[in-house]
Amino acid sequence: MKPDWDKLMTEFADSSTVLVADVDCTTEGKPLCDSNGVKGFPTIKFGSPGDLEDYQGGRDLPALQKFASELKPACSPANINLCDDEQKAKITTVQAMSAEDLDAAIAAEDTKAADAEKLFADELEKLQATYKQLQEDKDNTLAEVKASGVGLLKSVRAANKAAKAGKAEL
Repeated sequence: MKPDWDKLMTEFADSSTVLVADVDCTTEGKPLCDSNGVKGFPTIKFGSPGDLEDYQGGRDLPALQKFASELKPACSPANINLCDDEQKAKITTVQAMSAEDLDAAIAAEDTKAADAEKLFADELEKLQATYKQLQEDKDNTLAEVKASGVGLLKSVRAANKAAKAGKAEL
């Protein structure tokens, strides 16, 4: 996918409405990736820089070119003329907030997101430990069953059935 992405970046390099870029989430771009929920690579996002959305389309060059060529500016404070009345009202309400209130609201939502991520990671760790224990328990039980001589039991049963079947035919 990287060669196709590089071609797409070159193709849209001079666009005044579409930015096609890549971010290294392992170095300087890590904070940006973390704040936008990037978990795996490659991840493609689009939209307003403050409100990016996940791209779910094709990953070959023609699909990416088609998607990028159809991108248009979206409703935002910078493009309020593209908003419907409800969106304009929300933007106006948020714009009326003080810088301190904006910072507090953002911090509260960031904390909520961080708490959700931490809860998920903690619970996933517990699930992984439970899975590991269940796997070990299963393997130990299967080893016990094998060591119990069940194979001999099954062989004797099969031999008895074969012997009875042979007598029935006489």
